[in-house]
Amino acid sequence: MYWNSLNRVLKAQYGCKVYKLALSSGCGCPNRDQAGKHGCIFCDGAGAFAASGSIQQQIVEAKARVAGKIKGEAKYIAYFQSFTNTYASVEVLEPLFMAAMEPDDVVILSIATRPDCLGPEVLDLLERCSQIKPVWVELGLQTIHPETARYIRRGYPLACYDQAVQALKERGMTVIVHQILGLPGETPRQMVETARYIGQSGADGIKLHLLHILRDTELAEEWEEGRVPVMELEAYISVLEQCVEHLPREMVIHRLTGDGAKRDLLAPLWSGDKKRVLNAIHQAFVRDNVEQGRFAPEKRQGEPLYAVSCEGSV
Repeated sequence: MYWNSLNRVLKAQYGCKVYKLALSSGCGCPNRDQAGKHGCIFCDGAGAFAASGSIQQQIVEAKARVAGKIKGEAKYIAYFQSFTNTYASVEVLEPLFMAAMEPDDVVILSIATRPDCLGPEVLDLLERCSQIKPVWVELGLQTIHPETARYIRRGYPLACYDQAVQALKERGMTVIVHQILGLPGETPRQMVETARYIGQSGADGIKLHLLHILRDTELAEEWEEGRVPVMELEAYISVLEQCVEHLPREMVIHRLTGDGAKRDLLAPLWSGDKKRVLNAIHQAFVRDNVEQGRFAPEKRQGEPLYAVSCEGSV
């Protein structure tokens, strides 16, 4: 039984627990600008985290939030989490990123963004940052399947993702990719196909999330009308195990699930008990002897990543 967890990798590299400090760049999202006020169908417009004030002040406050968990030495990841954190000019972004890397105990700069917001100037900035400290770039792919991508209004084609990964890797970035399990209309096989594709795309890490129905989203309206089924815990774990076993053994798994804000969570309600969910996942992995990489394909030079057409995908 084996999966390559982020905690294990960080502890081996830094010799202590490494905590994420959630920071806000103040950036919005181009998909919300282009698609009207709604953006992606599952987006509630609040972002995963909201903060204000200077980066220095945000770091102090973020450290205070995790202080109760810390035992002994600790280091930190400066994590620009919500919305699209390269959706601004380099003149705006550079001082934010530099300030976040300034503390000695911040060992990694992590930036969540979209593949279509990585122009040449932004890539050059990220490369400059990576010469100071390691830079992680998180990309919200969610799915490789064109029909699903159109339904959730992702707003860019699969080819854009491939180009972004290639450009980031050429500049020495660590690339982490988000996938949502349980998107409407997708079968377990399709979810595994997305995981396999991510594993062969050049990405270094993956975040596997459960689809949440959050209040004040278009997805919530469809769910209330009975048009959006949600996964039960056992079904989620089953698909999760298959995805993990199709990922390369060396790929770092940053998340095995995700938990939406309880105040806004409509379904599935079982996902609100994060401790119970993680315990159930770990117990199932042991029971089923889950082995990351068991079914991962070997990528051969010059071959396509996966037999999925990206024509017209958005």
